Amino acid sequence: MSITIRTVETKKDRKAFINLAWQIYKGNPAWVPPLRRDLAQTLDPEQNHFLRSGPFRLFLALRDGKPVGRLLAGIDQKTNEAKGKCEGYISLFECIEDYECARALLDAACAYLRANGATAVRGPVSPTNGDDYRGFLLNDFGRPPVLMNSYNPPYYPEFFERYGFTKHIDLFAYYFDIHVPRTPEAVAYAMERYGFTVEPINFNRLEEELADIKRVLDEAMPAEWPDMIPPDTDALREIAKTLRPLADPEFILIARHNGRPIGFNITLPDYNQVLIHLRNGRLFPFGWLKFLYWKRKIDGLRFFVLFVVPDFRRKGVSAAIFLRTFEAVKKSRYRWVEGSTIGEENDRMRRDVERAGGKHYRTYRIYRKEI
Repeated sequence: MSITIRTVETKKDRKAFINLAWQIYKGNPAWVPPLRRDLAQTLDPEQNHFLRSGPFRLFLALRDGKPVGRLLAGIDQKTNEAKGKCEGYISLFECIEDYECARALLDAACAYLRANGATAVRGPVSPTNGDDYRGFLLNDFGRPPVLMNSYNPPYYPEFFERYGFTKHIDLFAYYFDIHVPRTPEAVAYAMERYGFTVEPINFNRLEEELADIKRVLDEAMPAEWPDMIPPDTDALREIAKTLRPLADPEFILIARHNGRPIGFNITLPDYNQVLIHLRNGRLFPFGWLKFLYWKRKIDGLRFFVLFVVPDFRRKGVSAAIFLRTFEAVKKSRYRWVEGSTIGEENDRMRRDVERAGGKHYRTYRIYRKEI
């Protein structure tokens, strides 16, 4: 039967948009279900700063009245203005294994974006402009993804390429064996020579810590990156609100030189090892018992981001943050770390990660198409 596309307007449609993933991944042991409540909050512009950055629309594909596909399409006006472009984005794409369904969804998305002034479209991107749902997984489909990383059927990239999308950028994930020997003497020498320290974040003075992180991002994020600008303070507060319940301060580090923030990282426990056991995506009424049980068994971490200001690069700051992280890991119950995701063009960070012992093992791809 033919596919029809409907804009999500009602609570019923929004529920169908959220629930579709359970249909797509039914029986797939590698899929990690999101918490339905968290996804509902992501789709609420009052709780998601990214959706306030420009117009957006949710689309549902239906066959015989039943949902068979979905996507979010929008325009990030803040980034477009900063980068001098007119680009739209696609996120949260899900679809049955039927190209006609994908084509109908993408037709609707492209028409909507063109009507709002976009001349190109990029995706899939994060629906929060963060590190969640970025890119399509290209390999290693048999194992669950690590916290907030994408997972998808192998046919999604094929559908996008068939529609005319081409590779925009590949994002790499690295696996760390924490038992690989480090170079603590060299790190200690660099810290003494250049006069910097590395300490865990202090949640008791979170506003001041966020101001320091903001300062590092403003100085360290390369202007030539085409798709990213430093988040504003309100966006950082929303991110902190989301991540703080998951965080252990020993794994969120800030480097400083004479009180000036010069670098930071964020590393979080792999809560996907918990969520994979909550197959209905709900904590209540009984899911929280499973959550508490499996939380104690998490044995891995995801190293999300690492930024160092330009005048302290090549001075051992990245190495010091990696070393401090792995020292904390060795004292904990955790046994492995994934560093992700790093753009393929970010040669400096890739070298730092590989010198620290990271092995490239997964790739995610973001696509782009002129419209």
